[in-house]
Amino acid sequence: MPRNQLVQEWVDNHFPEQTIAIEPASADASFRRYFRLTFANGATLILMDAPPEKEDCRPFVEVADLLAEAGLNAPRVLAEDHAQGILLLTDLGDELFLDALQEDPSRAPMLFQAAIDALVRWQTASRPGILPAYDEALLRRELDLFHEWFIQRHLGLTLDASQQAVLDTTFRLLVDSALAQPQVFVHRDYMPRNLMLGNPNPAILDFQDAIYGPISYDVASLFRDAFISWEEEQELDWVIRYWEKARASGLPVPADFADFWRDFELMGLQRHLKVLGIFCRLKYRDGKDRYIADLPRFLGYARRVAGRYGALKPFLGLLNTLTDTQYEEGMTF
Repeated sequence: MPRNQLVQEWVDNHFPEQTIAIEPASADASFRRYFRLTFANGATLILMDAPPEKEDCRPFVEVADLLAEAGLNAPRVLAEDHAQGILLLTDLGDELFLDALQEDPSRAPMLFQAAIDALVRWQTASRPGILPAYDEALLRRELDLFHEWFIQRHLGLTLDASQQAVLDTTFRLLVDSALAQPQVFVHRDYMPRNLMLGNPNPAILDFQDAIYGPISYDVASLFRDAFISWEEEQELDWVIRYWEKARASGLPVPADFADFWRDFELMGLQRHLKVLGIFCRLKYRDGKDRYIADLPRFLGYARRVAGRYGALKPFLGLLNTLTDTQYEEGMTF
């Protein structure tokens, strides 16, 4: 049965003899879709459509419960139909932090302070053995996306032995840095596109891939975002504010901010290489071209970090060689 028909029949069966408008609310980079159900009295709910052969709704439900236990603002699950791949959720609105920041950047201090406060609260609630571990195997699978989808598929290049050695050494450095960090609950996509204005701020979305991993990961996601960038001086100020609040809350961040900043930068690089691969995979495998326009942002992040650390200078040279060749051939990113 077509998914749109399934959604309509599910709503009809669960709300018989009611007039309900069903309209798209949002879609993301996965196979999930969201619909807003508007009832005759004006009340609204959100229906998540996640084809069960492609998506598993159970992690969403589990993490929603963890966020609620931490006192954070996230959708509540009102009904579950795992066989059909449908969840019914509370509606937290539709004003994203990203939209608010793009419309009025002067709101950034207030919004990011709220995001920092919520992140510290989420991390403070952490405990092991609940969420999947962000282990070496997962970190490497993510980095391999950069090689397979960005270098090989998007650039159309094959590395020679010396280039492969540089990439392997870089991956080893990034994995070791991530594994050495204190481990906490990690949202894994904690960025303005997944935060909404709410009461309290922020309302948190798209958390189903949460894991137990490096403490700097969500900080890097928040301040080195996929869709909006900031001057480094401002970025540094916000990261310091996070670090100070984390220390005051008893989180195990390094006592020296310089050590945390290095962790943040290397964790960000791991994430940015992964996302370069994911955005290319979205284009070539899934037919979603719009993400490709943000590749230059991630290349900029990667070059900036690689140029700052001696151990990453060979990788910077490799990255410049690979991408400069494509620019000379007229490829647009």
